[in-house]
Amino acid sequence: MLTHFTPEQLKDPTVAEADEILRACVHCGFCTATCPTFHVRGDELDSPRGRIMLIKEMHEKGGEPGPAVVKHLDRCLTCLSCMTTCPSGVDYMHLVEGARDKIDASPTARPAAQRAVRRILSAVMTSRPLFRWSMRLAGFAKPFAPLLPKTLRGLVTKAPALSASFVGAGTYPAEGTRKARVALLTGCAQSVVGDEINRSAIRLLTRHGAEVVIAEAPCCGALPQHMGQQDRSRALASATIEGWWKETEQGGGQGLDAIVITTSGCGTSIKDYAHLFPGDPKAAKVAALALDVSEWMERTGLKAPAAPTGQRIAYHAACSLQHGQKQRTAPQKLLRDAGFIPMEVADGHFCCGSAGTYSILQPDLSAELKSRKQANIKKIQPEWVATGNLGCILQLAEGLEAPVVHTVQLLDWATGGPKPEGVA
Repeated sequence: MLTHFTPEQLKDPTVAEADEILRACVHCGFCTATCPTFHVRGDELDSPRGRIMLIKEMHEKGGEPGPAVVKHLDRCLTCLSCMTTCPSGVDYMHLVEGARDKIDASPTARPAAQRAVRRILSAVMTSRPLFRWSMRLAGFAKPFAPLLPKTLRGLVTKAPALSASFVGAGTYPAEGTRKARVALLTGCAQSVVGDEINRSAIRLLTRHGAEVVIAEAPCCGALPQHMGQQDRSRALASATIEGWWKETEQGGGQGLDAIVITTSGCGTSIKDYAHLFPGDPKAAKVAALALDVSEWMERTGLKAPAAPTGQRIAYHAACSLQHGQKQRTAPQKLLRDAGFIPMEVADGHFCCGSAGTYSILQPDLSAELKSRKQANIKKIQPEWVATGNLGCILQLAEGLEAPVVHTVQLLDWATGGPKPEGVA
């Protein structure tokens, strides 16, 4: 793609990076075939190709971002399916992140109320204490949800039940001979409303010979990063890097063989820390150590099933895992090794509509994508639904008869752990 940036504009690192990415795009349109929002709306501007043109125009014109680029970038799920499809290797993820940073930095790109909602979401969902209290308040407010504004209504009605407790910082010894030492990311929201996933992960990892360390890592910064709040994202990520760095040999700790992640949206961002902090050896080290739990367990090898399995599992591939981290086979292989029967869901490359805060900020599009995904799941009549991301679990659980659980919960149960809560 031909660009027309001035030498002065190219002094801006964001514009210089955008210029390089834009030049790789040949405008072929292959990305439109796998873009969820384009399939729902049929609008070229709600496709990756259309958004790329809007971003190009925004950077070339300079000044404040116009309403069209804000609207259509806000509608983007950042599912990265287009990157899987693109034959030219266009780095759409970093192109969109740079554009969103520019939009968020603008005082006029969005109405004040919208900016406030996004700031509140970012603050609350990246703080365990604030998120816990907000979920409690949402529980009290549910009876009054129809009276609330649309965005707040979504926040209240989607509020899940709180976990009884959450895993705090500490060390969990390996069962038998220690074969590895790993850090586990427990997640901001997951610690509050999905702590059973963390406990399953600890049991699974320790059962397979890993000593598990829960470090003082406040938040990986993924959520504000996706919302264009780069300064907040970098601050949170920096603190998390320091927490893990102390556990590495270079940081004076006992060393880590991996940083294991059960929240695939976080994993995509953590693996990209070297880009977020260019030239920082600590960030590069942490990024290199980061592995999804399915990657680690595939390397480790799964023990023979201790519980009778054979159940049919609809495996929903989280976008951040299959597109963001390019992990497409390990979860299904592990489920098969555990004795389950994983089944493919039609249009499995399409997003379920969760996408972090997307289900709150874009409720109509999110609901349409959720409905399509659930319809495809129901067609294969699974006994359970498994996925690798908390957001997908919360998005899909309401409206499905089959329980929706994290893949790690099934692997834990199959190899000697308790039956996942809610499974019939």
